[in-house]
Amino acid sequence: MPTVLSHPLRALRSRDFRIYFGGQLISTAGTWMQQVTMGWLAYSLSGSALVLGLLGFASQAPILLFGLLGGVWVDRMDRRRLMLWTQALSLLQALALAVLTWQGWITAPVLLGLAFLLGCINAVDLPARQSLVVHLVEDRALLPNAIALNSMLVNVSRFLGPALAGFVIAWAGEAVCFLLNALSYMAVMLALLAIRARPGGDASKRPLLALKEGLTYTFGHGDIRLFLMLVAAASFLLTPYVVMMPLYVKAELGGDARTLGLLVSSAGAGALLAALFLATRPSVEGLVRRVSLAAPLGGTALALFALNTVHGLAYPILMVLGFSVVLIAAGSNTLLQHWVRDDMRGRVMSVFSMSFLGIAPLGSLAVGSLTQGVGVRPTLFLCGLLTVFAGLAHGARLRRRLTTPAGL
Repeated sequence: MPTVLSHPLRALRSRDFRIYFGGQLISTAGTWMQQVTMGWLAYSLSGSALVLGLLGFASQAPILLFGLLGGVWVDRMDRRRLMLWTQALSLLQALALAVLTWQGWITAPVLLGLAFLLGCINAVDLPARQSLVVHLVEDRALLPNAIALNSMLVNVSRFLGPALAGFVIAWAGEAVCFLLNALSYMAVMLALLAIRARPGGDASKRPLLALKEGLTYTFGHGDIRLFLMLVAAASFLLTPYVVMMPLYVKAELGGDARTLGLLVSSAGAGALLAALFLATRPSVEGLVRRVSLAAPLGGTALALFALNTVHGLAYPILMVLGFSVVLIAAGSNTLLQHWVRDDMRGRVMSVFSMSFLGIAPLGSLAVGSLTQGVGVRPTLFLCGLLTVFAGLAHGARLRRRLTTPAGL
């Protein structure tokens, strides 16, 4: 029976979610501006693919190291208040980047240190953000759409932020990009102050016991475990292409910051299409198979991107790649939020954040090291090929499962 499309913005009927959505849209655009600018600045300072890999590693390794503790903390505290603190600290980090760059004091090691600091903040912020969304919609039937819209706003920003960063870098320099990101955090802080929801936590259990319970629940749930493995594979193999883009643009295309912004925005446009696809779905029915198929599609796109020598073809290929990555990540997020118990949500979402963002730095480090030895094209081709194999293996395991969730 064909899927009936639903209104893609229906979760915005909820007041709290509507306010939060507006604040996050501005803030995440600034975040993407900063991410692209840090990569461009790192390569300009060092001229090294390894430093690009280290930047990706430094910014996301704390999520792998501290994500589980962040999830325990989220389940014990008021998520809104916790996010106010994380946004304030992120604002200060962006201001430090702006001042140091403006004064000419920034160096590659300092840039890596500030990237690591932001990663530590995100280890708490990401599971808090994922868990808060559930409490911002009055009707639980709107939850899949709210999750999809949350992903959509990230990818609208992913489309606008890098393109804007490219032009701002060329026009005013990297320091202005960092300053604009610092100002963007004010939008989400004002939104958090305006929402009425006060989602508390349960601090009655000892943190280590809560951590053990969360891990036992997460990896004991067969469906959650299977899709976390797919997300981790995509994170390790697919997403590191982003940190290699400055090298690819300069060495392979002979482009500048504007070229970089447009290429990353092409992936963002594909990601936005994936988010819209998820937002128009009335339920999670049939989503399991579609998420599983996205991995071979994304791997094929990355392999073609590595082989491509025609400048104009890079943009549609990156659109397919961006579509696949978001369908894997946001689709899996939707499925996990559908399956997980409320009292385990923070801990499960921290494992999800670790699988998607915490594994990525290991991939960035591996890709950066391999690129230094064999070049960017062979490295990206190998990553694409391995992603295809990982997706096919996931599909085979999915078919072998005797008991499946609704919608399989």
